[in-house]
Amino acid sequence: MTKKVLLFLSQGFEAYEASVFTDVFGWSRESGIEPVDLITTGLRPTIKCYWNLIVQPELPFDQISVDDFDALAIPGGAGDAGFYEDAYDECFLNLIRKFNDNGKLIASICVGALPIGKAGVLKNRNATTWDLNDGARRQQLADFGVTVLDKHLVVDRNIITSTGPATSLDVAFKLLEMLTDIQNVNEIKRNMRFSLD
Repeated sequence: MTKKVLLFLSQGFEAYEASVFTDVFGWSRESGIEPVDLITTGLRPTIKCYWNLIVQPELPFDQISVDDFDALAIPGGAGDAGFYEDAYDECFLNLIRKFNDNGKLIASICVGALPIGKAGVLKNRNATTWDLNDGARRQQLADFGVTVLDKHLVVDRNIITSTGPATSLDVAFKLLEMLTDIQNVNEIKRNMRFSLD
C-alpha cells in the first residue's frame, strides 16, 4: 500500500518550505523506487502564503483520518501574515497529538516546530527552530519544555525539526528516507539532478 504524507498549510505559510514537500514527493511518484503520495490540507478553503500565493488545499480538515497517513509535514510561516492563527489552532494541535500518539512521523521546517512544541509532544525532547531575531523563536520553543539544540536539523525519534528555509530540502529528503530508504532518496535526487557525491 502506498504511503501518504499530509501537508498542513497554515495561513501565512512559507511557499518554498511547502514546495519542497510537494516536489520531492511528486518526484517520488514520478520516478521513485517506492512512491509516496502527498495530500494538502488546511483550516481554510483558500490560504494565502507569506508572499501572497493563493492555494486551495485538497482535503478539507474535517475529513482527515489519521489512519490514512504515515506522516505529517508542517512548513513554517510568518506571524504577521497570520501563521499562528492556524498553527496554534486547537484543532491542529490535536491533530499533531494524534499523529504522535500513533507513532507517525512529523516533519517541520523553521517555526513549523512551534505548534509541535505547543501541542506538548516535544516536552523533554530535542528540537530546533528559527535561530535569528536574538533567538526569540528558540526561546518560545524552550518555554514549551523542549531541549533546543543549536543544529540545522534535529531528528528525535519520529519528529524532524529544522532552522529555516535553507534546510527545507534536507527535511523533505530526511522524511522520505524515514518513510522508505536511502536508495529511494538517491534515485529521486538523481532524477532531480542533484549531485550524489
